[in-house]
Amino acid sequence: MLDLNPEDLMLIRKILAEHVPHEIVWAYGSRVDGGAHEGSDLDLVIIHPQDASIPQQNLAILREAFSASQLPILVDVLDWARIPDSFRQEIKQRYEVIQPV
Repeated sequence: MLDLNPEDLMLIRKILAEHVPHEIVWAYGSRVDGGAHEGSDLDLVIIHPQDASIPQQNLAILREAFSASQLPILVDVLDWARIPDSFRQEIKQRYEVIQPV
């Protein structure tokens, strides 16, 4: 179960739909595995359906949109194509789909 306020999740999904509408987005980390505390960030990984890399500029714009939003938490965004396979395997152990394709 994702440890996130429903209104915050709605805003996160809105931002994702505006900036990466054709990508899959998973949440992982403490907000998924039950270890979150009040100051925990939200860890997201963006997965391109063709396993391609997301342009760095697009990721920067997405990160800026989260920073400029009214969200009371930090959102950390990674590109699936740019992370090591060992980290991918760790994420696959426990994640929640935030945005399906």
